[in-house]
Amino acid sequence: MTSTPLLGSLLAAGGLTDINWVLSVAIVVVFALFALVLTRFGWGPLLHALEERERGLREAVEGAHKASADAQQLLDKHKEMLRDAGREREEIIKSAIAEADALKADLSARARSEADEMIRRAKEQVEREKSRAILELRAQVADLAMEAASKIVVSSLTPEAQKKLVDDYVKSLPEAVRHS
Repeated sequence: MTSTPLLGSLLAAGGLTDINWVLSVAIVVVFALFALVLTRFGWGPLLHALEERERGLREAVEGAHKASADAQQLLDKHKEMLRDAGREREEIIKSAIAEADALKADLSARARSEADEMIRRAKEQVEREKSRAILELRAQVADLAMEAASKIVVSSLTPEAQKKLVDDYVKSLPEAVRHS
């Protein structure tokens, strides 16, 4: 019987290299149960959470790309609007300059026309004044000539002859005035 206690002590004591099959099987079973529980209650939800996070990040990146594309389109649109506004501004300026030049030419032509009209009226007025002055001068010369002629020729000429002499003198007077 000495061998039994020896064998029991050998089995109970075990060495470093000895394998305890009961413990090994228990560890494998516990590990399998742990892996099953972890897979069912831990790994699945964890993978699901990671997939949700990945999908959320993917959507955020896609949204950022879309927002970036939209922003680029908006920027391009604004640049085009600025170019159009610049062109429109240039057209308005050119149009305003053309209108100003046309107005300037119109005002200048109108002023020139009014000045020409004023000069024409002034010349007409001068001609009228000159004609009236000549008529008055003729009348005065006729009166003076009549007086002088009447004093000189009162007795020798008849009144009709005196009148003819004065008329002839008056008719010749404007020609003499024109020549001087």
